Amino acid sequence: MSPKASLSIADPESCVAGPLADLRWRCETLAVDGGLVIDPTTRAIAPNISMSVNNALTPGDGAFSADGVCDLTALPYLYARWTNPTVRQLEQRMAALEGTDDALATASGVAAIAGTFLTLLRKGDHLIVSDVCYAGANELARRILPDYGIEVTAVNMSRLDEVAAAFRPNTRLVHCESPCNPILRLTDIAAVAGLAHDRGALVSVDSTLATPVATRPAAFGADIVIHSLTKFINGHGDALGGIVCGSKALVEKIRSRAGVYLGASLSAQSAWLILRGIDTLFPRIRTISQSAVRLAEFLSTHPMVRGVMYPGLETHPQHALAKRQMQVFGGMITFRTASQHAVAARLAEKLKVAHYAFSLGHQRSIVVLLDTDEMMKSTYGLEGAQLEDYRAFAGDGVFRLSVGLEAIEDLIEDFDQALSP
Repeated sequence: MSPKASLSIADPESCVAGPLADLRWRCETLAVDGGLVIDPTTRAIAPNISMSVNNALTPGDGAFSADGVCDLTALPYLYARWTNPTVRQLEQRMAALEGTDDALATASGVAAIAGTFLTLLRKGDHLIVSDVCYAGANELARRILPDYGIEVTAVNMSRLDEVAAAFRPNTRLVHCESPCNPILRLTDIAAVAGLAHDRGALVSVDSTLATPVATRPAAFGADIVIHSLTKFINGHGDALGGIVCGSKALVEKIRSRAGVYLGASLSAQSAWLILRGIDTLFPRIRTISQSAVRLAEFLSTHPMVRGVMYPGLETHPQHALAKRQMQVFGGMITFRTASQHAVAARLAEKLKVAHYAFSLGHQRSIVVLLDTDEMMKSTYGLEGAQLEDYRAFAGDGVFRLSVGLEAIEDLIEDFDQALSP
């Protein structure tokens, strides 16, 4: 099976360089057609769902060489835990969008992160991780990896001097997130990549909140790009998934270890649902971003709101970096209020258009309170200057708001009536 396109990019504003550059396809087109395979029998255009666990083969298919076969995608389809035709189309679509050689799809975003960590890090290695990032990644790095003899240092990735000071001779990987969940602090990906590569380390970037519509980290020097496909990429709140995008060599290495032995394979059904979501990724994210700008501006003027954090606002302390690194400013907003727990109860009761719930990146707007003290106890455990840096963005707690596809006028009216006592 051959993809229609698998492109690599060097320019963050273009998706048209790479091995198939003669196609001159742009990202909007790749979101619809990248990796698309027309069914050779029925000529169906929409991707099929291949639900079979095993595939017919001839003797000798899939024979492993003496030193093992790393590139399982070079083999005929044998067993769905290794590769699956529907999942493979998703991998090719995401690799094309991120401008990387290849990708590995996993059962969830956490599985993508775990597969990356447990493949690239071994006993005696050192990981630098953002002190504020997705809770699953943060807790895996700081609570689980040390049990396997892996050293971990958590730093504020927006402070490059602290990142530089954290490197050790055994540092193998730097893991960051931009914007970071939940406080929407940014990482200068090019600067961090420069620091890491000068010291022989790799860089992985969780770009779930940005999506390829806003930022393509590989264009800024990231070696690995990770997404929770559950969120904006799928965009419909009905399928779990994760992805690791990178060079052919790195993805082969992760697939041959994590893809085979950790067992966190993505189902064909979920891959098909996520492919459907990617078809509309660019218009969805652009519409959501336009609404988010207007909603952030409205919240900034609301008498019940004490502060708003959104990369597209000039009041965001890293707005200049956002303009350099993001094509759109995304669908995530945080805001602070007085009497936050009372406000949370009011939002849960009074919101009619948006929903008070966890998760993000769906077609419907979702908001939830993330109390700072609770976040410190459950996940981050920050103290001193690191806690002060967190509170500069979050105060005593933030409402994390994922903007959906509703009419912006309805959203504004909904939050206005729900915030008012």
